[in-house]
Amino acid sequence: MFSKTKTSETDSNQKAGETFKAKVGEDVPTVSEMPARTQKAKPPPSILASDLKIIGDIRTSGDINIEGEVEGNIHAHLLTIGESATIKGECNADDVVVHGRVVGKVRGLKVRLTSNARVEGDIIHKTIAIESGAHFDGSVQRQKDPPNAKPVGSPPKAPGSPPPGTQPQAPSTQPQATSIKT
Repeated sequence: MFSKTKTSETDSNQKAGETFKAKVGEDVPTVSEMPARTQKAKPPPSILASDLKIIGDIRTSGDINIEGEVEGNIHAHLLTIGESATIKGECNADDVVVHGRVVGKVRGLKVRLTSNARVEGDIIHKTIAIESGAHFDGSVQRQKDPPNAKPVGSPPKAPGSPPPGTQPQAPSTQPQATSIKT
């Protein structure tokens, strides 16, 4: 009825040319048991020590733990601000966990202020958690995608409109000269 034939299929996680064969009753390795070279491991978070002071912006697509002092804007996937850390600038990440001090705007899909947190600035978030004991001085605004949202301010200027702070001029009744280059 059924015949058992040996076939070799290439696993999508294996290099071309390598095959995996399992016998009946044999355990098949899971993805976590595969050799390390076939998996793309997530890199460990970058750590800025407490004796480090950075003046300038920080950008990473990974995770970062800050224990030192930063004067500049920070963009990351997961941003953890340690108890000894002081940030003077905007913090922008998918997940932001604040244990230390931030003077500036915090933007994140998930923002968490622990009991030791001190934030002096606005928080723009999708979800927020503020533990008892946290100090927060600013406003809170909920948005669907805060890390990618444009800053809220005056509406965009229409083409040909006068600069902000100037009075619009009445249209002239004089014909204007136009030039066309060919």
